[in-house]
Amino acid sequence: MQNKHLEHPEDTILTGNLDVLDWFTARGKLSVKIDGAPAIVWGTDPATGTFFVGTKAVFNKKKIRIAHSHEEIDQHYEGNVADILHSCFDYLPRTDSIIQGDFVGFGGDTEYTPNVITYKFGDVVSQRIIIAPHTYYEANDDLRDSWALPLMVNLQSDDGVLFVQPDAYILYNQTSFADVKDVCDFARQMSTTATFVSDKEAAKIKQQINACIRAGEEINPEDFDCDTNLLRLWALVKSIKDDCLFLCRNNGPAAYLYGNRIDSEGYVLSNEFGMFKLVNREVFSNANFNHGRFQCANR
Repeated sequence: MQNKHLEHPEDTILTGNLDVLDWFTARGKLSVKIDGAPAIVWGTDPATGTFFVGTKAVFNKKKIRIAHSHEEIDQHYEGNVADILHSCFDYLPRTDSIIQGDFVGFGGDTEYTPNVITYKFGDVVSQRIIIAPHTYYEANDDLRDSWALPLMVNLQSDDGVLFVQPDAYILYNQTSFADVKDVCDFARQMSTTATFVSDKEAAKIKQQINACIRAGEEINPEDFDCDTNLLRLWALVKSIKDDCLFLCRNNGPAAYLYGNRIDSEGYVLSNEFGMFKLVNREVFSNANFNHGRFQCANR
């Protein structure tokens, strides 16, 4: 599975996947979701054995946009994205692996707003580029058939690139975490009253949900063309996600949204039950829908 789009845990419940209720309480790898843009993929192309860079378009099934040289960057990309990829080609370390991260900015400053969140570093960044790596890929012969895994190691920064990988953790010993387990058990009981939908139907429901979030409107189960109990279950799982998000901490660079200090955009938790993102949708998804940059960069 390529990491083209991490799911919100509550959205997976629509098709009846109850594994997410185990995912909430299982220990795993927690990482900070840095609000960088565009997404950068780099490493060794399994088809050619040579170094490449690109956006998530390197995974395209048809219009493949893998750049093994500066010339190929200009063939596949343009504008600001091409400029970023030229620098990534020059300064990212050569590796036998395939890695994905988010571009934060070019060095020489203390403050960066790559998308909608502003990050403030304590000192001027001396490296040429700043990348927030988060995903590792394995593949046999072709990038299009690769699958994503959480990046479990910290990449070593050098004179060319600053890798931003804050430490993150969950306050498992808090009383409120025990409450999360109880609510997950209640959600299992509640799931017996819901009528789940197909993947196609779930995609339509998620579009409606995102439209509400984009408009800043309350999500009312009665407004959807599906079982109201299913949307009530969705809302309950979302509340569990919000409770878990409240227990997450990190030591990353200071983050600000519209001038207000925040903890982070969110987190990604990966364990034996899957890999999903913990994000306050009313705040950050709304901001990305309405003010995000590079919305078309990965096509």
